[in-house]
Amino acid sequence: MLGPNGCGKSTLLRTLAGLQPALAGEFTHCDAKNIALVLTERLSMENSTVHDVVAMGRYPYTSFLGGLTENDEAIIEEALRQVGFADKTVGETMFNAHSDGEKQRILIAKALAQQTPIILLDEPTAHLDLPHRILVLRLLRQLAHEQSKTVLISTHELDLALALSDRILLMSPAGQGIQLDTPAALKQADAFTAAFGMDIFNPLG
Repeated sequence: MLGPNGCGKSTLLRTLAGLQPALAGEFTHCDAKNIALVLTERLSMENSTVHDVVAMGRYPYTSFLGGLTENDEAIIEEALRQVGFADKTVGETMFNAHSDGEKQRILIAKALAQQTPIILLDEPTAHLDLPHRILVLRLLRQLAHEQSKTVLISTHELDLALALSDRILLMSPAGQGIQLDTPAALKQADAFTAAFGMDIFNPLG
């Protein structure tokens, strides 16, 4: 999902996730328990380890007492590995001790551990360096293709979105409309110039 600031990308994601009522119209989706959501807000979780945070993704599957099984632990470990934490001891470290980029990857791991068919992410690469941006977006593309997950990402990473997206939801400002098509089709139709109000592929004019 691409578009200029203020066009409603975050509002749409929050609405789809059931965090706020629709401003207008109607939409139909599966039960909210089948949706994992990753937002961009900086979080502070005092006295929580990385393992504690990622384990929150397993709570829908645990008993009333919230106990984790060996399978849950394996899923948590694999989710952390998928977002680039190969050291198994990272789960024992404190969440607040990590950088903003590392926290973002931990929250993405939490969403992966939830194992939902739908994943919504609001600018998931905002705090990441380039290698980890590519790592995360490649992983999400792999989940969509190999596990048939629906992954909707709000992003300003135009170059990576064009390279890795199957389809782009292009939003224009001030209610001018939404277009959904392949990156190639939207580029050929010059839709990005219309949405952003400038030729973003030729910044020097």
